[in-house]
Amino acid sequence: MSSDDDSSDSYHTAPVELSPAPPGCPVHDSWSPLSEAYLADPYPVAAKLREDHPVFYAAEMGHVVVTRMADIEAVFLDPDTYASSNVQDPIFPLAPAAAAVLAAPDYDPQAVMSNRAEPDHGRIRVHTRGGFSMRRLRTLEDYMRSRATELIEEMLGGPKPADYVAAVAFPLPAEIVFRFIGFPPSDDLLLKSWCVNRKAFAWGKPTPAEQAHMAEGMLAYWRYCREFVAERHRRRADDFCSELLDAHDADPDPRSGTGLSYREVESIIYGISFAGHDPVTNLLCNTLRCLLPRREQWSAVCADPTLIPTAVEETLRFDSSQVAWRRVTTRDTELGGVQLPAGTRVFLNFAAANREPCAFAETDTFDADSYDIARPDPHRHISFGKGIHFCLGANLARMEARIALEILTQRVPSLRLPPQDYRTFPNITFRGPEQLWLDWE
Repeated sequence: MSSDDDSSDSYHTAPVELSPAPPGCPVHDSWSPLSEAYLADPYPVAAKLREDHPVFYAAEMGHVVVTRMADIEAVFLDPDTYASSNVQDPIFPLAPAAAAVLAAPDYDPQAVMSNRAEPDHGRIRVHTRGGFSMRRLRTLEDYMRSRATELIEEMLGGPKPADYVAAVAFPLPAEIVFRFIGFPPSDDLLLKSWCVNRKAFAWGKPTPAEQAHMAEGMLAYWRYCREFVAERHRRRADDFCSELLDAHDADPDPRSGTGLSYREVESIIYGISFAGHDPVTNLLCNTLRCLLPRREQWSAVCADPTLIPTAVEETLRFDSSQVAWRRVTTRDTELGGVQLPAGTRVFLNFAAANREPCAFAETDTFDADSYDIARPDPHRHISFGKGIHFCLGANLARMEARIALEILTQRVPSLRLPPQDYRTFPNITFRGPEQLWLDWE
């Protein structure tokens, strides 16, 4: 683990201090994406922020916040100016105890995909993209459907109401990505606990004691990934990790322009084992939270499964599982009329942009603050990013959400949401309920 005063290629780089406001930039002294009100429902607050100051400095987190779709798209499409190197970093400086844990000599995961710049990002993505090809995903589809059916039947056979997160939405995406990588089923619970630690560490505001505990879990998680890759290096299998190792053996030197180093293989496994499932859990839940209270739309999906892909896209727009992402400027630039010096940390507010009226078809029938599976352009959302860092697992996430919804609509059309309070895990980026209680006839 390194701090932002060095030039290492560390997977996580903690800030030494919060960045100051750029000269002349509007400042919001009190807003935070970690406030209770914003975590409960970010959309009205995000819309007001977008209307008041499309680009402003949030003092609570030391980032410049960008709220308009056009500005966010401009950031995504200019990776030379807006680097992705900070997307896995903690927001706040590390507590000394956590820093000491992550100073272990063998804790050296490397920036590889979401936080790696060109030309290395493109070189590595060539090797990872093959694993997420539609051909490979189709080979996983039977397993996805079979496992989703098993979990849903177990839920329906148990007591009512049932927590959909515990029964289906948490185990299903994790098991799919773990089988994809090659992790054994016996390690699922341990791996899931480590992934929760990473979410709080990189995108939350843990106390010093919590941060130190999370750091211990991250170190253990990294060591597990290293041991797993070493075992696969000795004995290959039909999995993603083995494919990466085959590519490494064929060309182990990144300086060739096409090679893949051994530490890059380890780091890809470390990164993708989190990114490949936690946001999908949120997507599975948010889709039901959007559809079930709107009984006409739920009934329409039950009657016509061809509407399901559009329902998933509309959920990604209206109530995204990822409501923000980050960048850092590599040079002085201007955005939305605000001058940003090199080194400015930038917070891309998807919650504001995905409901911006001028970004979507606005008619008497459709408005950006309504959920409607008949919307003609929900795919214009930016919940998977845009440009060279567009989410590698987007099609996998869509497929999992589609399959789960197909099974539920056909198996239990009487599904409904009983009265409940929704609590989301406190973090700046990923949004979904920690529990989702379902009832049915």
